[in-house]
Amino acid sequence: MKLLKAALLAAALAMPLAPVATYAATPADALVVAQNIDDIVSIDPAEAYEFSSGEYVTQTYDRLVQYDAPDVKTLAPGLATEWATDDAAKTITFTLRDGVKFSSGNPLRAEDVVYSFKRVVVLNKAPAFILTQLGWTPENIDQMVKADGNKVVVKYDGDFSSAFVLNVLASRPASVIDAVTVQANEANADMGNAWLKANSAGTGPFVLKAFRPAEIINLTANPDYFGGAPKMKTVIIRHVAEAATQQLLLDSGDVDMAKNLTPDQIKSLAEKDTAKVETYPQAAVHFLSLNQKDEKLQPEAIWEASRYLVNYQGMADSFLKGQMQVHQAFWPKGFPGALDDTPYSYDPAKAKQILADAGIKTPLKVTLDVINSTPFTDMAQSLQASFAEAGINFEIIPGTGSQVITKYRARTHEAMLLYWGPDFMDPDSNAKAFAYNEDNSDGNYQSTTTWRNGWAVPAEMNAETKAARAEADPAKRDEMYVDLQKKVQEKSPIVVLFQAATQVAHAKNVQGYVNGATSDFVYYRLVTKN
Repeated sequence: MKLLKAALLAAALAMPLAPVATYAATPADALVVAQNIDDIVSIDPAEAYEFSSGEYVTQTYDRLVQYDAPDVKTLAPGLATEWATDDAAKTITFTLRDGVKFSSGNPLRAEDVVYSFKRVVVLNKAPAFILTQLGWTPENIDQMVKADGNKVVVKYDGDFSSAFVLNVLASRPASVIDAVTVQANEANADMGNAWLKANSAGTGPFVLKAFRPAEIINLTANPDYFGGAPKMKTVIIRHVAEAATQQLLLDSGDVDMAKNLTPDQIKSLAEKDTAKVETYPQAAVHFLSLNQKDEKLQPEAIWEASRYLVNYQGMADSFLKGQMQVHQAFWPKGFPGALDDTPYSYDPAKAKQILADAGIKTPLKVTLDVINSTPFTDMAQSLQASFAEAGINFEIIPGTGSQVITKYRARTHEAMLLYWGPDFMDPDSNAKAFAYNEDNSDGNYQSTTTWRNGWAVPAEMNAETKAARAEADPAKRDEMYVDLQKKVQEKSPIVVLFQAATQVAHAKNVQGYVNGATSDFVYYRLVTKN
């Protein structure tokens, strides 16, 4: 075992990650993190739509309003110090913070905000729908968002309350970029998209020094950050896919933090008392989805049977212990409007009867795409074993996070094991993803689980989703979202399995790390090392 451990550690340190030397302990002014970051497709805030890229955007950019550390549950001033709402006119006027500069040294201007929002709408990348739902189009964006001295006037079109709109503007694609710098780095009319995949142009507490996909994110502190300069001069996030390697690096002192350890490893660390482990409830829900573009997965009996073929508690009590809890609705527990009922349990006999009564012929072979890292591969193997009890045979297809997500967005999968986090802190974010799809055509790309799984949502459910979004009464609105969750829970090709909790292990001298309920609420700027 000693030889094996030494070999694994040597292999980990030999990987061509960052130009960082091996230390008995990391430098006092640097935070080194071991994390699986191979899900990143893009780090341009107008395109970044993955969990790891969300963490990155938060470190390097700001929004007009945002959920900021240390209180990530309260909407607070960001680049705007104040705002005035006019619900009747559907207008919000923001006053910009004085003295803010981008990492380039350029001053923050209202024109930067206008350009940032316009850029998201015109580029129309994966997260663009978050802003375009406000009625913004390439044709009208110049009229909907205007600069007026140090003020930005935002108009919206739709049955939304101003509170909903503020939550939208606190989301990732509403990050403000340095228009002067980005425009100077345009290529082939791409509005700087290629350049921003390897560079940052924000006002955030950190500046990107280097990014190599599935290898490293290297950040340096912004000494002029309006919220105060970070204590750590450098944050290095090293891509380490294997949980065992992450633990070895943490044990040896070569990293300060490990983010993807298994429950057994967490237990081992607690017993040895060599590191501190923090548990953070997450807004992410994990689900199994069945692509409705595949005819064999269209019968509703397969949807229903699938709900009884998941060994929910078996997984939660074993390899997922401490990392996930059974949750079967699309809006996470702990937030207003959540449905906490868990009516389904593992019952293969009932599932077999449902399939038999519907005349479904078995065995049925189905491919199952999964991210090739823990705990996803363990979950896939559990599903493979439990579904086989009813004659549904999963062929597991592992891939990197970006490979799996790219395939999912192209709707070329059969079954998919994945997770979803809200794009902004409002139940409509998940309702639109799980209970809304008015146009299922191939040419109408949508960043939702419904469209990506080819599910043409019933008209009644689409209408209820829109009505809930517009409802002004908070209590009634919550009731509507509970009802939507019950309907999706009962009949849809998307089976919600768990709500995540993330466990982060770090050296005992690390303090001030903030990890909120979504990847957008991860903050390194308050970290200190004693």
